[in-house]
Amino acid sequence: TMTRLLITHLASRGLERISIVNRSMARPMELQEQFPDVEIEIVLEDGLWDVVSRSDIVYTATSSPDYVIDKALLEENGQNAGRPLMLVDIAVPRNIGSDSAELPAVMPYNVDDLKAVVAKNTAMRQREMIEAELLLREEADSFIGWRESLSAIPTINQLQERANMFRQEELKKCTRKLSQNDNFSDRELEAVERLSRGIVNKMLHGPMSHLRRAESVEKKQAALSELSSMFRLDDEAGGRGRGRRRR
Repeated sequence: TMTRLLITHLASRGLERISIVNRSMARPMELQEQFPDVEIEIVLEDGLWDVVSRSDIVYTATSSPDYVIDKALLEENGQNAGRPLMLVDIAVPRNIGSDSAELPAVMPYNVDDLKAVVAKNTAMRQREMIEAELLLREEADSFIGWRESLSAIPTINQLQERANMFRQEELKKCTRKLSQNDNFSDRELEAVERLSRGIVNKMLHGPMSHLRRAESVEKKQAALSELSSMFRLDDEAGGRGRGRRRR
């Protein structure tokens, strides 16, 4: 029933106590058994206005063809003193007269108002879904970019190894000649070593930055191919592989 659905929703929102006004006791007592965690007070219909007078929110869901609450009945039962009272009419036909809104602090709502709230919440959730989808796409693109960047690591390592190999070869030639000069100390030879490393690192900075900046998969693959061809990395890798097989 509508009452059971209403209590289920309110209980999920932390409802602890509710008063049910009904013509008989049977159905409200069934609800007491179904919701043991909620304190349910059962009041017969002649006690309606006593319940209204001590309630903050009143829900109506009766099959009555006439208004159960309207401006005249509220005034007649002393509910026009300015005490805040929310009236929520979920019945069809309506149980609450629209003229009750003329009383100060009385806020009546009906099914049409609830539909407007639902429509607003639905639109808000749709916007949030679109925003979430865009965020997921951005994160997915970021992840794909990161994953593709891993493919550049072997090329970067290979490039560094090849440059370091050339550096060491030339450094050996240089230090062999410098070591024959009695005027060169070990500290000065170490300075030459650091100098050679610095030169190589600066020369590699540009190509490696270019490789890392490539955003799309196609651009990154093109950059990898260019560097491999430019520095003949594929030839070097093949030569090492053949050398290992010969050994």
